[in-house]
Amino acid sequence: MAKRVVVIASGETEKRAIPILMLHLQKQNIQLDNVYIPPGNRALNVNMAERLIKAARYSTPEQPDKFVILIDIDGSDPEEKLMPFRSNLLKRLGSTIEASVLFAYAQWHLEAWYFADAPNLRKFLGRELGHVDTSKPDEIQNPKLHLKNLLVDRVYTAGVSLEIARSLDAPTMAERSPSFRAFLDAVSNGNVVTGA
Repeated sequence: MAKRVVVIASGETEKRAIPILMLHLQKQNIQLDNVYIPPGNRALNVNMAERLIKAARYSTPEQPDKFVILIDIDGSDPEEKLMPFRSNLLKRLGSTIEASVLFAYAQWHLEAWYFADAPNLRKFLGRELGHVDTSKPDEIQNPKLHLKNLLVDRVYTAGVSLEIARSLDAPTMAERSPSFRAFLDAVSNGNVVTGA
C-alpha cells in the first residue's frame, strides 16, 4: 500500500512544481495526495499551517500517513525559522492528527533547486545561467529574481515554473541541492529534516 503524503507549502509555484518534482518517488510507493497552500497569497505561518493540516486531514475519510511542511527561509537560520513550527504547531495539533508532521525548507526559494540541474535548466532557457555557482544551488541568493532575469521576454509565473520543473531531473537535483535532498528525505523516509 502506498504511503500517502500531503505537503504544506507557501504558494502556487510550489503547488504546481512539487507534484512533478516528486513523480519519481512513485517507484518507492509514495503517493502525493495534495499540496496545500495558504489562500489569497497569505503567509505560511504556524496558524495557517495548522488550518491547512486540519483541512487536509478532514477533506478525506482516511488520514494521510504524513504531512511535510515546506518553508522558504530566505537565507535565514533554518533552526530559527523552523522552531515556531516544531514547537507550537505540534502542540496545537495534539492528538487530533495521528499522521507524522515533518519539516523541510528551501534555503532561499524553490527556484534555487532548479539550478541544481544546470544542464537541463540551460536547455530549457536556451542560454547560459549567468554568474551563479550552480555547484552550490542552495547558496544562490534570490534565485527567483535570477531566474526571472534569465527568462528575458517571458514573465515568470507558476505556470512557467511548472514547465521548468517538467524539464528537470529530480534525482540530479537531489544530488546537488542539500535542501532538496532533505525535502525528499522527509517525504520518503520520514527523517526529521535539518537541511543544509
